[in-house]
Amino acid sequence: MALPVSMQLRYWSIAAVAFFVALWFLGDVILPFVIGGALAYFLDPVADRLENLGLGRLLATIVISVLGVLIFVLLALLVVPSLVSQAVQLVDTAPALAGNVLTFLTERFPSLMDEGSILRQSLNTLGQTVQERGGQLINAVFSSAMGVFNIALLIVIVPVVTFYMLYDWDRMVAAIDTLLPRDHAPTIREIARDIDRTLASFVRGQGTVCLILGVFYAAALMIIGLQFGLVIGVTAGLLTFIPYVGALVGGALSIGLALFQFWGEWWMIGAVAVVFFFGQFVEGNFLSPNLVGQSVGLHPVWLIFALSAFGSLFGFVGMLVAVPVAAVIGVVVRFFTERYREGMLYQGVTGGYPGRPAVFEDTPGPDDGEGPA
Repeated sequence: MALPVSMQLRYWSIAAVAFFVALWFLGDVILPFVIGGALAYFLDPVADRLENLGLGRLLATIVISVLGVLIFVLLALLVVPSLVSQAVQLVDTAPALAGNVLTFLTERFPSLMDEGSILRQSLNTLGQTVQERGGQLINAVFSSAMGVFNIALLIVIVPVVTFYMLYDWDRMVAAIDTLLPRDHAPTIREIARDIDRTLASFVRGQGTVCLILGVFYAAALMIIGLQFGLVIGVTAGLLTFIPYVGALVGGALSIGLALFQFWGEWWMIGAVAVVFFFGQFVEGNFLSPNLVGQSVGLHPVWLIFALSAFGSLFGFVGMLVAVPVAAVIGVVVRFFTERYREGMLYQGVTGGYPGRPAVFEDTPGPDDGEGPA
């Protein structure tokens, strides 16, 4: 016999509160398990495809793990040192860049750069502020990273958790399915499939787009010879996770730096601009339609809000779970919205069937002349 709706809401509310309390108090403890679960979810389709090619689940998991370790070692040895070095150099050269901007504007717009003008004062302090705050930010990021992602976490815990969760992923899903309340199992499965489609479209798809664009931007800008091309390209690729933000931020930074580095060599500045225009063309016409899809269900504003809110409340762990939780909330809201549109509250007594607007006909009244004579 199904539980009353009020009782179900009470149980689900308790489960939601327990989940957020666990995030609040156990953030650092559950961090490797959250990362491991996210990686297992991301790699599960790869393991399924390897199984379709004839490999067993264990062998497929081993192959993926070995490739992942090799990629991590290559990144740690080749890319990360250069990325850190360029980020530090970019922060250190911020005063010089601000000075170049000041000189450029003074020569071409002297009326705007009078002594005591707000714009001049802002530019005089901008470079020093970026240098001070940027240095503090980089130090905080890497110090916190070293505090959270210690050697045991990187080398032991996360790979082990990822390996076992990837190996047992299908069995875990089947085990959870057996625990669903039988009366509501079909509905819960439907919601879970919608959540999986949303996450697969956005997280897996957008993550792949970020990776492809980050590699393309970084490689293209370094080939052109733009200073700090690696850090700008990686930043633009990561920010592509939020639609349009990566291209705007990366394009503004790279074109702005190109104006001072290649001033007078207009074809070089144009080449930097072409890199981002081409990247956006490929993303909009090929990558996003094929990897992300057209109806993801996560609006950019909702995504930014979720990342900001969960990051502020629960720190780094909150940012990791922000997108999945946002997807769950979005799917549940759409589900109940559909049920509402099918119900009598929306349709009305004469609403007919779902999807058809209610039609209200005039009923004869005492003054219509149709009553008894």
